[in-house]
Amino acid sequence: MTDDRSDINTGIVGLGNIGQYHAERLRELNVPLVGGMDVAAEARQRFARRYNVDVYEDHQELYETVDAVIITTPNKYHEEYAVDAFDQGIHVLLEKPLAHNYESAERIATAARETDSYCMVGFNNRFANTVQILKDRIDRGALGDVTHVEANYVRRRGIPGRGSWFTRRQIAGGGALIDLGVHAIDLALYLLEYPPVMEVSGIARSEFGSREEYAYLDMWGEDVGPRGFDVDDSASAFVRCTDDRTISLEVAWATNRPANHKFVIHGSDAAARFDLLEGGLTIHSASTGGSPHLENTSIDTRQNDTHTAEQRAFFDRVLGKNGGNGSVEQALLVQEIIDGIYRSSDTKTTISFDE
Repeated sequence: MTDDRSDINTGIVGLGNIGQYHAERLRELNVPLVGGMDVAAEARQRFARRYNVDVYEDHQELYETVDAVIITTPNKYHEEYAVDAFDQGIHVLLEKPLAHNYESAERIATAARETDSYCMVGFNNRFANTVQILKDRIDRGALGDVTHVEANYVRRRGIPGRGSWFTRRQIAGGGALIDLGVHAIDLALYLLEYPPVMEVSGIARSEFGSREEYAYLDMWGEDVGPRGFDVDDSASAFVRCTDDRTISLEVAWATNRPANHKFVIHGSDAAARFDLLEGGLTIHSASTGGSPHLENTSIDTRQNDTHTAEQRAFFDRVLGKNGGNGSVEQALLVQEIIDGIYRSSDTKTTISFDE
């Protein structure tokens, strides 16, 4: 067992934008970044110049030098890199989603159960100050019985570069639902304390990305047009859990409406509302004290860097301390729900889960 974070030699697998984002936060936490791996030579060269570390084309060479890895590759490749890390006793922080499909996610979860290594899946939104304040109130019973979550993660025009791996089903496994929906579903279940899921029903649509003329103001990555797009760009779904707890889900890369990142949490004694990206928590309640009245209480807090908080929890868990949000089993349930929504959309039926 290491004594502090400065003893945990860490590497990054996947040296694109999100890999560099994680690298910057390792520096803030005094975690030694000792190397990186990517199959693309240009990405390796850029990373080596920026961070002055060794880079590799073969992940096995990197794994000989590290105690922990952060995996930020396209979804399809999560399984290979994570399972090999488990086999070598390396701790893993794995960017969401768990995998590109449910079968691959199951294999990762099986491997994680059989290793002594710790694995956290990157559900960074749990670590927002706003969410932690709300979770504390829920745990103390301030909202009463929490029964329903309205989960929205809707962009007006926000399709990633058409032709990038994000918009290719074979690599990503899906579009807006698996990219944005994975965050919204996890956060809703987290606030409901991850109850067993009974059934899901939903529709995944492709209405904008497949157009020859797609109006947008900016785009992450190059736009190669509709030939580079074969995934969903929005989804609507309903998730029914035990004890009549439910989630309504609305996610989109592109719509003809204003963006919406609002979450509304319904409780028997109070409700809560916050913006996933901007914070701003409000508690709504009612009382007959004195005279019947409605109360809306605004709670102000500092915005925090959720990826830094996520990394801190990961390394603290590696060190044997309390912390670590994002278990593999919970990530597997999120993946199963996403798979169920896609199947429901294809078959036009409700998908039942085994209890």
